[in-house]
Amino acid sequence: MIFRKKTYTEKELIDGCLNNDRRTQEALYKLYFPKMMSMCLKHTKDKEKSLEILNDGFFKVFTKIHLYKNTGSFEGWIRRIIYHSIVDYFRANKSKKAFVSPDELIYEAVNERVTDKLAVDDLFSLIHQLPKASQDVFVLFAVEGYKHEEIASTLGISVGTSKWHLSNARRLLKELITRRKERFK
Repeated sequence: MIFRKKTYTEKELIDGCLNNDRRTQEALYKLYFPKMMSMCLKHTKDKEKSLEILNDGFFKVFTKIHLYKNTGSFEGWIRRIIYHSIVDYFRANKSKKAFVSPDELIYEAVNERVTDKLAVDDLFSLIHQLPKASQDVFVLFAVEGYKHEEIASTLGISVGTSKWHLSNARRLLKELITRRKERFK
């Protein structure tokens, strides 16, 4: 007898997880593990930390799945939870230098190393000062690793608009960082 692996639709995965079914939870975990682990590794560069963060994030996915409202991408909803687990991990461990992406992110955004004095919380405070649409595109592109085509599809905008918002976010972040740097001279 040959056992075939059951494939689930997105709705079946969500419904199964809502019913606390271990098989669908495992299927969901296995389905999204590669992408979410890759996201965690971008931020930590340490497999053990990444796995710890990822498992914490999936625990949150399973316990908060009732909050998913079937609007937008389910994968995007999972990504946001995993991303917040990354941020929570570094806040809890008071680790300012271990969170790799903010330095890389801002370096890419402003082409200068002015973030040495910025803590992770400060960095995200600056990002949250951006206009909502530019902030969303910036986080999806620079933090979560989406391509402009994916961002455009997710947000219901054109690829050109996505690129404009990224450029706008970079320009505004550069201004915010420069102002902050001048204040602390």
